[in-house]
Formats: sequence, C-alpha cells, structure tokens
Amino acid sequence: MRPLEPELERRRAEHLYRRRRVLGSAQGPLLQMDGKSLLSFCSNDYLGLANHPDVIAALQRGAGQYGAGSGSAHLVSGHSAAHHALEEELAAFTGRPRALLYSTGYMANQGIITALLGRGDTLYQDRLNHASLIDGGLLSRAELKRYPHNDLAALAARMACQSGGDALVAVDGVFSMDGDLAPLPELARICQEQQAWLMVDDAHGIGVLGRDGRGSVDHFGLDDQAVPILMGTLGKAFGTFGAFVAGSEALIETLIQQSRSYIYTTALPPAVAEATRASLRLVQAEEWRRERLQQLISRFREGAAQLGLALMASETAIQPILAGSAEQAVAWSQALEDQGLLVTAIRPPTVPEGSARLRVTLSASHTVDQLDRLLEALGKLNREMGV
Repeated sequence: MRPLEPELERRRAEHLYRRRRVLGSAQGPLLQMDGKSLLSFCSNDYLGLANHPDVIAALQRGAGQYGAGSGSAHLVSGHSAAHHALEEELAAFTGRPRALLYSTGYMANQGIITALLGRGDTLYQDRLNHASLIDGGLLSRAELKRYPHNDLAALAARMACQSGGDALVAVDGVFSMDGDLAPLPELARICQEQQAWLMVDDAHGIGVLGRDGRGSVDHFGLDDQAVPILMGTLGKAFGTFGAFVAGSEALIETLIQQSRSYIYTTALPPAVAEATRASLRLVQAEEWRRERLQQLISRFREGAAQLGLALMASETAIQPILAGSAEQAVAWSQALEDQGLLVTAIRPPTVPEGSARLRVTLSASHTVDQLDRLLEALGKLNREMGV
C-alpha cells in the first residue's frame, strides 16, 4: 500500500492543494466564511434565488407535506407528486415532450451517456467540457474523441472518419471556466449531417439565457430536433439542487430503463422539488433579474477594460481573469480576500496547465456599489501585483 502523504505534499508545494471553507450564512453576496465577513464573487447563484423567501417557503411547505427525505429511488417508492409535477413543468419550460429529474448534474451526465452509448459507439467532446461529461464518456466504454475548443473543422474531420456504431456529440452550452458559448447552430448542423445525437449540458445557461431563461439552446433559436438531448442543473440559476434531462418520449423512457445513476440512487427530496417549482416560476416571471445581470456584466467588462485587465472572451456571468500559474492565481485570490472579497482561484486539473485564473461570477443580487468595490480592489491588485 503506497503512502498518500507525498502526493499531498506535492500538491501543497505546487499550489494545487484544495481546502474547504466553512460557510456560516445563507447564500448571497455577503457571506460569513470561516468566521470572516466577505463580499462574494464566486457563487453560481446567478439570479439570486438561493435565499429567496418564496423558494424557502415552498421548501418548508414541501417538508411539511412530504417530510425531509424521499426514502427510496424513483422506481421503488420515492417518486412523489412533487417530482412528477416538476418534471412536467420543466418539460413545458424547455419545449420538450418530457423531462426526467436526476439527483445531481454529475449523475445526469454520466447516466445519459452510459445509457445511450457502449462499445462500438463514438463520443465526441470539446476539450473544455465539464469533468462529468468526460467521466460519463469513460464509463460508457464508447470510443472517446476530443476536439480542440469550439473547433468545428476538427470535429467534422473526426466525425467523417467514424466507421460504425452510434455517435453522440456532448458539449457545454456555456463553458463553466471560460464563460463562452458553444457554437450550437453549427454543431447541430454537423450532427444532422452525420446522423449523430447532440447533447447540450446547459448547467450555466439554463435560467440565464434565452426567452424567459430557457437557456443557450433557446438563445440560438434551436428546437428539440436540432438538440435532442438537453441537460440542465437546478443548483445554479434556479438556486436549489438537482438536475434534469429533457427530450423525447423515447429518450426519457430509455433513461428510466437503462440509466444506472437514475435507477440506483435515492430520489431528490420532494421538498427540494417543491422549492424548485417556486424557483421555476420566478425564473420565468422576473425578467428583471436577467436584465440586471446583463447590466452588471457590461459594467464589469467596461470597468475592467479601463483598468487594463485582460479578460477572456465571455459575455456571460462567468468572467475569468487569466493568471497563468497556480501560484499567481492563489496569490491574487488571497490579496483580494485581504481586501474583504471572495474570488476563487481556479487551478489545474480543473483548467489546463498554464491557464490558472480568478473566476469572477456575477449575480443579479449584486449591487452596483458592490461591483464597483470589486473593480476598485482589482485596480489596486493590478497596480501592486500586475493582474
């Protein structure tokens, strides 16, 4: 049995060691973290719904009716009326015949890919896809072919060489560490030409982009024929927890029969489903949240440009500032924390070597004054440390 300590020491020496922080407050711009008051710019609560009173009240009512837990898997005795209603509402929201709840986005991506592909099939993935998509591909035992980020010519060339079996292209709608969008119309065209499935993980687009927050697929004006497999998470813009896949009747029934991460796990607590139903109503009704978020994004990018900061090409709530080395990213993050701001340093293997960064994320719950405080702190950091 090999000792584990040397690997941990290596991670510390290379500034790659991860540590948990203890949150002592509800989600929001102002957090109590490890006993300190910090202004946070690292949450995925894009619309500010995680601590919304309507969502909290729905969670409490759901717990009063259904209890704290679901007690079983969906296919045993754990599929409640709350789950069923949420699935129907998510299907209508996304404009698809059916939707299916998963306990997490990670489980959804693994469950979808492994249910649809196996030996002899081929899975094509963007190199910057989320780890859950990559891991789902490895578990499926299909041949995994990765193409350079958003390189359509490279994807088309790889797909032209496929000799048999089914093909699936899996891609993030909004890339979680870069904040840019996948070229979904072009990907849909290539998949239709090659008779391949297109699967979009819209974890960071659903609720934020498109009409009433219907996501990146709607943002590009695509339907369920162009994108037959849509996965969305509920723990980001929706402010709750869990995930879903939306698609055809045949797709959902296939997943119910064959998706191991759906079949063999306890269902999401029904109270969380009730909270998400309330959140879904807010997502659709309160367009001002998306409008405010876009205003904050524009203000941040304009302010960063005036400071001479080198931002990446993102028009979403995810605004990375490239540091290069993990050591530099950690130093920048600590310097901001010393000024009372929480901005996470993202390091390999989450991002490729040499592309460690600060990952600034904005929320509709941020105020202009709070955003200006971040810009002021980044300006100071730029003068002192060369951001």
